[in-house]
Amino acid sequence: MKVIRQENELPESIVKWGWKFHHLGIPTKKKLPDEKYLPQFKFYVSGFYTSPFGIEWMRFDKDSTVNNLIQTVPHIAFEVEDLDYELANHDFKIITEPNSTAHGIRIAMIEHNGAPVELIEFKNPE
Repeated sequence: MKVIRQENELPESIVKWGWKFHHLGIPTKKKLPDEKYLPQFKFYVSGFYTSPFGIEWMRFDKDSTVNNLIQTVPHIAFEVEDLDYELANHDFKIITEPNSTAHGIRIAMIEHNGAPVELIEFKNPE
């Protein structure tokens, strides 16, 4: 039987799985102040380091190989304790295989009901 979430209840990913909200990524075509370029993905990020709400803007190069869904639809990102465990124990549609974005950081992107969701694992964060 499918459980229906009530208005005042947090999502299952937070309550039962222990995930933590990390950020909201929003694609844009506008150049924004203080952009940081990520050459391995061919896109710019901005806003993350200063937003009290965890909002990150992403502007992609035309030849970026990042999945088109991520380039066009906002995504929510969650911190997880064990990325491999989460991917192995849920029936997720993986759209970006696990990879390292920086030392001690691994991510994967999944699709849920047409929306991208980022899972982030931090090992020995500095």
